[in-house]
Amino acid sequence: MQPFTRLDAIAAPLPVANVDTDKILAGRFLKTTTREGLGDKLFWALRRDPGFVLNRAPWDRAGMLIARDNFGCGSSREHAPWALLDFGISCVVAPSFADIFYNNCFKNGLLPIVLPEAEVERLLRLAADPATARMTVDLPAQTIAAGDAVIRFAIDPRRKQDLIEGIDEIAATLAHGDAIARFEARTAAAMPWVADVAEEVLAAD
Repeated sequence: MQPFTRLDAIAAPLPVANVDTDKILAGRFLKTTTREGLGDKLFWALRRDPGFVLNRAPWDRAGMLIARDNFGCGSSREHAPWALLDFGISCVVAPSFADIFYNNCFKNGLLPIVLPEAEVERLLRLAADPATARMTVDLPAQTIAAGDAVIRFAIDPRRKQDLIEGIDEIAATLAHGDAIARFEARTAAAMPWVADVAEEVLAAD
């Protein structure tokens, strides 16, 4: 996954609460196992309206999204953050997120930022004006620069470091490859029948 350190981008305002994953990416687009092209399907129903924010300049080039409470609720589809990233949005700011969506964001290199409602409303007002819609997210400093304001945000230190380094769960596991290999060797020596069963299962597949 791509490292995330600093983002300077147009922020699109979406002043709606309870935006569920079916609104983000409709279920009929979940048949694919690839991420490419999902950005075209992002907010499919809403984008049928020519006046929808992501259809209008400058927000059609948005790299951030500002929303209201409970963003990403509904089903646990990982395709939702995939679609946001493929569109070009790598940061979403809201007062709260659905838990599964929030976790899926970090697994895919998308930064979800939780801020108090008053701060989110402030960012929504700034994002709604093309003159102040460009914002800067500095992850190492944990700040958002918007207009004349600099807003600090909190984030779990481990998740912050993983985003900065571009490390997902698979990469984190592979970093312990030597220790895993040693464990497997000890297990095979102490319990050889385990390895035999594993080989039989693999052969059957």
